[in-house]
Amino acid sequence: MEKREQLYEGKAKKVFATDDENLVIVSYKDDATAFNGLKKGTIVGKGVVNNRMTNMMMQLLEEHGVPTHFVKELSERETLVKKVKIVPLEVIVRNVSAGSFSKRYGVEEGIVFDEPTVEFSYKNDELGDPLLNTYHALALKLATKEEIACIERYALTVNRVLKEYFLTLGVKLIDFKLEFGKTADGALVLADEISPDTCRFWDAVTNEKLDKDRFRRDMGGVEDAYREIFKRVTAKK
Repeated sequence: MEKREQLYEGKAKKVFATDDENLVIVSYKDDATAFNGLKKGTIVGKGVVNNRMTNMMMQLLEEHGVPTHFVKELSERETLVKKVKIVPLEVIVRNVSAGSFSKRYGVEEGIVFDEPTVEFSYKNDELGDPLLNTYHALALKLATKEEIACIERYALTVNRVLKEYFLTLGVKLIDFKLEFGKTADGALVLADEISPDTCRFWDAVTNEKLDKDRFRRDMGGVEDAYREIFKRVTAKK
């Protein structure tokens, strides 16, 4: 597969064209951002962790009926994926109160929900990714009613599969963000990544944070946290 011109560079990844118009190469960076890019830094080795971990999670989810953009891991930092048009809805699934949920509703972190919550936000950095509901998404024509129902169904399946999986690693899946895209033939698939950048992981015994919160909150030990979660995932393989 021939790697061609760069199509896009985001906060955490670069995307390159290939000699197949329906396939692109995603290259993961060590750059780290938080608070919609207001805080910037570097997490050494993050690109390798996020690339390889995402690919393992995508393959696991495919086995459980969730279609993804994953095609083939090319190297530690690069993966061949289906080219998709991203649906401009960020999907946040929460099992435990933390982060913006706790701040928004004035509750402490660590409250275990009876059922997972599903939130949508408008994927728009200039507006600060505002929360919206299904009616807003339909009004803005971000997705159809059928697509939103499908996305919610897939998101809850992702949550069920990953929550069970990470518990076997001694890790609690607190919450996570998903993005979906549509392929050239119109199929809706899971895209983006599943990593310590997009998930909150707490050690099941100590509640130690093993994710990007350590960077957001200047807690230190960021690289160690990424290495620890990656070690547990690869040891399970």
